[in-house]
Amino acid sequence: MDWMIWIGAAISVVGLLGLVTSAMRVVRAKREGLDDDALRTAVKSAMVLNFGALMLSAFGLILVVVGVILA
Repeated sequence: MDWMIWIGAAISVVGLLGLVTSAMRVVRAKREGLDDDALRTAVKSAMVLNFGALMLSAFGLILVVVGVILA
C-alpha cells in the first residue's frame, strides 16, 4: 500500500496549493482596492476554490492514513 501513501500525499499537496492560490486571490483583490460589491464577488469565487481545495486535501490525507493502516 506504499503507492496509496504517495498518491494521497500528492493529492494533499495539490490541495494545499489550491488553498494558497485561494488566499493569494483574496489578498490580490484587497490590494486592488475594489469596491464592496466587486470585493465580495472576488471573495465568493475564492471561497469556492478554497472549499474544493480543502476537500481535495482532506481526501488525500484520508488516502495517506488508509495506506499507513494497510501497510
